[in-house]
Amino acid sequence: MSDQRKNALKTILQLTCQLFWVVGLVVGLGGVYLLMKYKQSSVFLSQSHFPLPAYLALASAVLILACGGLGSWLSIRDSTFLQGLFVYLLVLVFCLESTASALAFFHTTKLESELTPLSGVFHNYTGSGHDPDSQAVDATQAELQCCGVHGYRDWLETSWFNSTGGLVPHSCCNSTFPSCNGAVDQPWQLYTQGCQVKLEKSLQFVLRFIIWGSPIVFFVEVVLFLTMAQLMTQTDQTVMEYRILGKN
Repeated sequence: MSDQRKNALKTILQLTCQLFWVVGLVVGLGGVYLLMKYKQSSVFLSQSHFPLPAYLALASAVLILACGGLGSWLSIRDSTFLQGLFVYLLVLVFCLESTASALAFFHTTKLESELTPLSGVFHNYTGSGHDPDSQAVDATQAELQCCGVHGYRDWLETSWFNSTGGLVPHSCCNSTFPSCNGAVDQPWQLYTQGCQVKLEKSLQFVLRFIIWGSPIVFFVEVVLFLTMAQLMTQTDQTVMEYRILGKN
C-alpha cells in the first residue's frame, strides 16, 4: 500500500512539474513583454527602475523551469538532499514572484505620474531620424494609433507645427487614408485619441499580466509543497523501516 501511495505521489509530482514548466514560460513571456514595452517607451517614463518587475519575473521563470526539471527527476529517483533543494527553490520562487507582483502593482497605481515626461518629449519633437526621442514619438503614434498627448490639437502648440506650416507628424495619419499629409484641416484623416491614455492602458496590461501570473504560480507551488511533503514523509518512513530491519 505504501509503494502504491508513493508511486501515485510521484505521478502527481511529474504532472505538476510539467504544468510548472508551462507556467514558467508564461511568467518569462510576461517579463520579456514588459522589457520590450519599456525599451519602446523608456523616454516617456520618469522612473529608471520601472523594468524591475520584468527582471524579477525572468529570474522567477528561470527558477521555475529549474524546479520543474528537478521535480521531474525526483519523480524518478529518491534523494533527501535534492528534495530539500527543491523545497528551497520553491521558496525562492515564491519570494521573487511576490516581489515582482508587488512592484508591478505599485507601478500600475503610479503610471500617470511616471508618464510626466511624455508632454515634454512630444513638445520637443523635431522629426529628425537621428533624434531617438522623435523616433520614439513616431513609433508610439504609429503602433498605438494615437496622435499627440491628449489629442491631435496638442501639436498646434509645438514648434514642429509652426515650422511645417501647420502640419502634424505623418505618424498621426490614419493608415486607412494613404493620401493623408498631416493637415489639421482634415482631422478625420488623423488618429483622434491621445497617446497618454493608450500608453497607460498598454503598460497596465503587461503589468497586470505579471500580477495575475503570481496567483497561478502560488497555486501550483501549494500542490508541489503538499506533494513533496508527503513524499518526504514516505521516504523517512522507508528509511526507518530499513533501520529497524537492519537491527533485527
